[in-house]
Amino acid sequence: MSKTQAVFSVRGMHCASCVARLHKALVEVEGVEEASVNLATEEATLVVDPVRFSEDTVREVAGFELERRTDVSAKRPDPSRALGRDALLAVLLAAGVMAASMAGFWTAALLGGALSVLWCGRQFTSGALKLLRYAAADMNTLVAVGTWTALLWSVARYAQGRTDALWFDSAAMIVALVLVGRWLEARAKRRAGRSIQRLLELKPDTARVVRDGAEKEVALSEVNVGDICIVRPGERIPTDGEIESGHSAVDESMLTGESLPIDKGPGNPVTGATINRTGAFRMRATRIGANTAFARIVEAVRRAQASRPPVQALVDKVAAVFVPAVIGIALVTLFGWGLLGGDWVIAVVHAVTVLIIACPCAMGLATPTAIVVAVGRGAEKGIIFRDAGALEQIAHVTTVAFDKTGTLTSGELRVAGVTAVPGVGEEELLQTAATAEQLSEHPLAAAVIAAARERGLDPEEVDFFRAVPGRGVRAKVGKEEILVGNLRLLQEAGIDVTPLSEETGTLLAVARAGRVLGTIQVADTVRKDAARAVAELEELGVEALMLTGDGSNAAHEIAREVGIEKVHAELLPEEKLARLRELEGSVAMVGDGINDAPALAAAQVGIALGGGTDVAIEASHATLVRPDLERVADTIRLGRKTLKTIRWNLFWAFFYNVAAIPAAAGILFGLTVTPPYAAAAMACSSVTVVANSLRLRKA
Repeated sequence: MSKTQAVFSVRGMHCASCVARLHKALVEVEGVEEASVNLATEEATLVVDPVRFSEDTVREVAGFELERRTDVSAKRPDPSRALGRDALLAVLLAAGVMAASMAGFWTAALLGGALSVLWCGRQFTSGALKLLRYAAADMNTLVAVGTWTALLWSVARYAQGRTDALWFDSAAMIVALVLVGRWLEARAKRRAGRSIQRLLELKPDTARVVRDGAEKEVALSEVNVGDICIVRPGERIPTDGEIESGHSAVDESMLTGESLPIDKGPGNPVTGATINRTGAFRMRATRIGANTAFARIVEAVRRAQASRPPVQALVDKVAAVFVPAVIGIALVTLFGWGLLGGDWVIAVVHAVTVLIIACPCAMGLATPTAIVVAVGRGAEKGIIFRDAGALEQIAHVTTVAFDKTGTLTSGELRVAGVTAVPGVGEEELLQTAATAEQLSEHPLAAAVIAAARERGLDPEEVDFFRAVPGRGVRAKVGKEEILVGNLRLLQEAGIDVTPLSEETGTLLAVARAGRVLGTIQVADTVRKDAARAVAELEELGVEALMLTGDGSNAAHEIAREVGIEKVHAELLPEEKLARLRELEGSVAMVGDGINDAPALAAAQVGIALGGGTDVAIEASHATLVRPDLERVADTIRLGRKTLKTIRWNLFWAFFYNVAAIPAAAGILFGLTVTPPYAAAAMACSSVTVVANSLRLRKA
């Protein structure tokens, strides 16, 4: 049986060591093939064997509570509200305890400090006790040990009748500052993931369908494939479908980034969650639920946000030993100051400060917050990343290889030139060709007929028509036979083709009644943004080249038009793959996402242009929902800025801990840091990292 993917919300994660411990525990669960844990999204994504895997085995793992998310496109509750209430109460208690301590009301200070640690700090205590069963420790352990040490030390001294070195206010301040930091962190993480939340908010809750000949409003989940839906001006389209009747302009910017509404009429496809701007129409539902383009894009964005880039491996290695190491340093600090310095009051202060200041929140948030923001920013601009590794890999791209047809060109053929032999007019040549091609369904025929209509030329009626595969077409008007196709078609009919001149591009030779009339040059239409896209890549220091199976002449002509110097033409699919592997540096392949799927998958970075959300997203590293070539440069820019942000975040997180721990232990140039300042510094480090990542929202 095939493997399936399961997404779980995780409660209880607070730092990098939490992520590392949960990941290690999940991969050991029976039936779990792969596991990815993300601190920023507070999710665990599992690839499981449905036969051997049971959800009950992961409801509580390594001290964390997991809950299955059956609908990944559903809106999620905001955890910052509950944190905000606890943080506000903790701040009020801390202020009261500090005032009582300054006034010498020590009993009131004791009660306030105890209430703060027991109630407001209950999540630290319960989290630490849960992990104690697994002989593990995390940020909760550090805060719980620090606050309880400060509280119990003070209670013991007060019971002895001593009022010096009492830290009821410090215990309360630690709880308050850590909770405020967590609240700010939760709000910042919420902002980081706001792009996907905005997508989810676009999903309509109901649809107006025709049932038993009457309009009826039903829940979106009740819409079935084949249902007729009524969509009025200003409403969101409920699901993917096809217009049956009516006309409108549809705003698809939420999916494609295209700001201008697109005209739609009978037979045109429409996408769920997009906005019907003007007229009303009736549509037939073709895809519902998880199969819609909207759901697929949301799932692709969520999956990318939850994934882990290769650079995260360094953080995981450090996190695996960080918390135990901090506890060890705190013990060394305690006994070092107590035994060597002889002052156990100072020893306890420094030990508690080490525990508080070294909480590895910033380290755990450094990478995932940047990934969440960057992937969300890309989604807003119509760029869908397959995973975080793709975002990191794209940052290293030095060469971009473009496919030609459907990528640099629109795939819409047009007549680029008409060359008649002496004694034959261009209009006669074009009309003759249109006469023979009018019954053909070939794209070349459509281009010829369109060119004839532009000149007001009507084709003659034919008495006979036959398509010759790989050659062209044969038709008869009365007794005169018309041939339109390649030179081989005319040569096999015994027609002299020497009057035809050599030209580039795709040529259709035309003959009538045994006499050659001339050639029609058919060319693909170059995308309007192709030349600008190539120029933008050059500005980034990225080389652009072309890999195509088309003929050399046509390929070089398109390359000259868009500004590409290196062209590899007439390549078979296996030759295209081999050439990709021969290119030096990190190479990105840009294709239309369907017929280029093998090349997109084989390249270090595959960027699918258009192609929807099926083959393209699976085969490529990034998909441009709207076929806009300038987004290729945007994709590379976003990758580079994201990697730069991650590196700065990691530098700050590691630098903070390297500098903070010696200062907290009292061995850094005589600096003394008290527990409340340690809590404030720890909170600031986390918020700083998240705030730096949020800058990517404007990338």
